[in-house]
Amino acid sequence: MCVKRAFKYRFYPTDAQAAELSRTLGCVRKVYNLALAARTEAWARQERVNYNATSAMLTAWKKTEELAFLNDVSSVPLQQCLRHLQTAFSNFFAKRAKYPRFKSKKKSRKSAEYTTSGFRFCDGRLTLAKMNEPLGIVWSRPLPEGVSPSTVTVSQDAAGRWFVSLLCEDPAVSPLPASDQAVGIDVGLEHLLALSTGEKIANPRHERKDRARLAKAQRNLSRKAKGDGANREKARRKVAKICARIADRRRDHLHKLTTRLVRENQTLVIEDLTVRNMVKNRSLARAISDAAWSDFRSMLEYKGAWYGREVIAVDRFFPSSKLCSHCGTVQGTMPLDVRTWTCECGRTHDRDVNAARNLLAAGLAVTVCGAGVRPQRRTPGGQSATKQKTPRREP
Repeated sequence: MCVKRAFKYRFYPTDAQAAELSRTLGCVRKVYNLALAARTEAWARQERVNYNATSAMLTAWKKTEELAFLNDVSSVPLQQCLRHLQTAFSNFFAKRAKYPRFKSKKKSRKSAEYTTSGFRFCDGRLTLAKMNEPLGIVWSRPLPEGVSPSTVTVSQDAAGRWFVSLLCEDPAVSPLPASDQAVGIDVGLEHLLALSTGEKIANPRHERKDRARLAKAQRNLSRKAKGDGANREKARRKVAKICARIADRRRDHLHKLTTRLVRENQTLVIEDLTVRNMVKNRSLARAISDAAWSDFRSMLEYKGAWYGREVIAVDRFFPSSKLCSHCGTVQGTMPLDVRTWTCECGRTHDRDVNAARNLLAAGLAVTVCGAGVRPQRRTPGGQSATKQKTPRREP
């Protein structure tokens, strides 16, 4: 199996390069919105418009006086944004996503994608179309030896930082040697993770550490009038830099943590939590978002696929916290403030560690009896390990 992997680097463009990239990002947003509007109007007339039709529209738009500025930038990112729109509609018709939305100048992610015809990569120097000199990339880590990127994505975040992502095949990614280690993982807020081995990993609470600085910057931004121009932009940029610092530290911690777990264990069992619904709790939404449970799960899953590990998600309705991992007795109601409890069998449990051990046992049952890793309503062909029915015995 050959894994395609994206390597992201920060770069510092010259003034001319920054102006060219800004024009490209604006044109990409304009073409995307025009194509989305055209497809929406055609859908109202009960007509189907695909990628080929929007590509023909792009050629016609470039010939008009109003949109002649589209000829000033590379055509590759413009074609790629039409392909992205086609993918968005495909996901919508397959009921995997909502209806595509228009891109906003201030809120949407700013990015432009170049294929091999839109850039030149030679001797570690990347030059994009319509540019005379290579980008000033900070090579924080080397690319795999002997490979060339197939796709280059340039993006700018809210803090004004420029990034380039190089998609290439990484031959170094291969399945790790098989191991007999298995671990159950229970996520939480007091501790980020509790493992079935008894180990607890502290929650760094990155947002809480910078909360005072962020609140001060946001108050300063709120005092700037919307027509304040440079002063408001300066205050907004300061808020964005603090948020970017928090996100970078959180992502770095999760990458190190998930890589360690995947390298040490062959089977990893987690709980299938609905984080989207859990953040609707106004008392816990901020803490849950700071813990980034969804990011942790996605990293664990794709790294497990890379390195030949098995990641199992147990049904969210499985009573992992209330079930005694020693005798199997299920307790009654158990509020969140109860962190330790004693079962009728006399065994005292730490709530989180006990939940991790129960998750591990349920996950191992999945591998033994072939139960599905998700609830039955989401996987029609499988059934959760906690919902297996014992066959009736004839008298």
